[in-house]
This record gives sequence, structure tokens and C-alpha cells, in this order.
Amino acid sequence: MGKFIKAGRVVVLLQGRHAGKKAVITKAFDDGSKARKFGHALVAGIERPFKKVTKKMSQKKIKNKLRCKAFVKFVNYNHMMPTRYTVPSELQPANFVTEEQMHTSDGRSEARKYIQNLLKEKFITPPLDKSGRPSKDVAFLRKKLRF
Repeated sequence: MGKFIKAGRVVVLLQGRHAGKKAVITKAFDDGSKARKFGHALVAGIERPFKKVTKKMSQKKIKNKLRCKAFVKFVNYNHMMPTRYTVPSELQPANFVTEEQMHTSDGRSEARKYIQNLLKEKFITPPLDKSGRPSKDVAFLRKKLRF
């Protein structure tokens, strides 16, 4: 069976602080690494998604509602569930965060800010799929998980 846990795959985290949150795999470590001797992945996800916006809201209120919060972390393969969705390759998920950035708190916060701005931009104007409609993959990532 081929590998399906690759960079760009959307996953749902199952354990820990971010349980039930959606994330995108940026780098997969199938055989583990020196520090983590188990299969794991570096993921970038959405801690707090956008809130609903209506027409009658003021611009100030819309600006506040369109804020999201991102996170980056290493996750064991056992603690995530891959979905059928993958983010478009134009987003370049492998460049969201690097392993070197994860070693320092400044690097992590820098990566988080970059991801927040990128996701905000892509959520407001989603990339189009082959038929010219907004991509379902990005729409899935934007929606709150209902269970």
C-alpha cells in the first residue's frame, strides 16, 4: 500500500490539547527521528477558526470575526486521522514551517504568524478548482468540525 500521509494532507487531531482540530501535514517522518523514535508528522493547524459573518455587520465587527489562530506541533501518527482532503499544491504546505523553526520559541511564533496570514488570505479568497468553483479542500479546512 502506498504512503498517503504526505505534505498537504488534511488531518483531524485525536489526542491532546488540539483534539478535534484540523491541521495540514507539512512534513512526515515515517521512520521517526533521533528525538522522536516513532512515526510522526509536523503539522500546522487552526486552533480557532473564523466566526460567521453577515451582511448587516459593521466593518469593525467583520474584521474581528475574520481572525483565526494557528498552531504548529509534532504529532504521533496514532494521534491523527487523515481525511480525503489535500490542500492545493499552490499553497506549498512544505514551506509552512521548517524543522529548524520548531527548535526555538521565536521560530514557532514566526511560523504561526505566517500560517495565520496565509490561511486568512486563502479563506477569504479560496483558490479555484478545475471547474472554476472554490476548492472543497480549503472549505473543509475552514469549517468547524461537527460531531
